[in-house]
This record gives sequence, C-alpha cells and structure tokens, in this order.
Amino acid sequence: MRIISGSAKGRNLTPPAGVTRPTSDRTREGIFSALESEIGSCAGISFLDLYGGTGAVGLEALSRGAKDVVVVEKDAKAANVCKANYELIKSATTGNFSVIKMSVDGYLDLDRAADYRFDVIYLDPPYDFPNTTIEKVLTKISSIGIRKAGAVVIVERSSRTEPFHWPEALSALKERKYGEGTVYFANSEYR
Repeated sequence: MRIISGSAKGRNLTPPAGVTRPTSDRTREGIFSALESEIGSCAGISFLDLYGGTGAVGLEALSRGAKDVVVVEKDAKAANVCKANYELIKSATTGNFSVIKMSVDGYLDLDRAADYRFDVIYLDPPYDFPNTTIEKVLTKISSIGIRKAGAVVIVERSSRTEPFHWPEALSALKERKYGEGTVYFANSEYR
C-alpha cells in the first residue's frame, strides 16, 4: 500500500492490522483519475473521508494537493493507523490533515460538522453495510449542508451488492468497477 501520485508519491503506508479492508492502490488510482476528470485537480480542495480505515484515500488527496482533509473513523486501531500513516507522508505535504475518532453518524450529528463544507466527500463503509444504511448517511450528508456547490460525493461498495439509491439532492455521474469493488460518483446540486 503506497501513495500513488503527488508530493508523497511512492511513499509506503502502514497496512491495517485486520481491522479494515483498505482500498487497493489500483482502485485509489482509478478513483482519483475519475475524480480529477470531474474537478480538474485536487489542488486546494477540502476532502472528507468517512469510514477512513487506514486513511489511504484521504492521504492520497493530501498528496495531490488537497488543502484540508478530514478522516472520520470510529475504530481506535484504525484511527491510530491513519495517524501513523500521516506521519509517514507529513513532511512531503502542505495541507491540513485531521483524524476524528467517532462514528460517521456521530460526526454528522455534530453541530460543528455543518460549519465546514467539503468539495469532495468519500464514503467507504464496510461492504456488509446494507444499502438502507448508506442511503440514510447520504440523505444526512445532503440535509446538513456540508457540501460546497458542485461537490462530488463518492461511494465505494462491493460489486456483489445491489446498487443503492442516491438522494434527490445528488445526481449520479458515473460508476467504475475495480476488482471486487464498484465506485459510484455523484454531483451535488446544493447551492
């Protein structure tokens, strides 16, 4: 597991100790290629990584020039891996990186969650999460105002599960399959 591109390109990351299913290098490369085709560049963006796991996706955004990256992860071991991985690339990046150790629902319920708006919101929940749970989280994201106008929302799911339904405030853009996972992209209609 390594950083694919940007200022920390090639730096190895600490693999998880069995607590998460990390997004593969190939999948991360595909996600950021598709994302950058939508937004042009990650330079200066704010990036929210929900269900952060190892933090590799958020750290990839940081390496590619994101100004602010927030990772939300409730598992203490995984949150510590996120922090350790940040330490491995910190000297090569200039953006802000923070790990919030709490559940995604807890984070989205915080009053301060709506005080900051993101250009990109990435969700990679455990593959066994039911679609109804994913849809509830997406609806909450849509209702609390944490998206900037034109924000891109990305969801990674198992290719074996039925597709979920986007809430009305999000318009499906594209989906890409990478091995065992399918990544769905939507654009925010929030103004």
